[in-house]
Amino acid sequence: MADEEFHTEAAEGQRDRRFHGGTPRHLDEDELDRRTEAERVEAGIEPYDPNEVPPASDAEPAFDITRSDEFQDIESVAARQEDEGETAPLSEENPFPPTRYQEE
Repeated sequence: MADEEFHTEAAEGQRDRRFHGGTPRHLDEDELDRRTEAERVEAGIEPYDPNEVPPASDAEPAFDITRSDEFQDIESVAARQEDEGETAPLSEENPFPPTRYQEE
């Protein structure tokens, strides 16, 4: 218990020690928020401290699947099938899946 970090500074940030130690003139809201969040995590109310999470990266993915030849081929086949009515949903009027055989 003696090893634990103990903050003795008030949440007003840096304070000029040459003057009376009464109430601070301006509280540091960011410091208060940080301490409150840390106490909530320590008490188990919050699962993690959002201040300790690294920022999300918005880096471009290394490979864009939509630009590959295979993806473009699949998209063109799907578009052709849709244009020819091969992807109609099954219903009473259309009870069977599409066939590749020519009707006589």
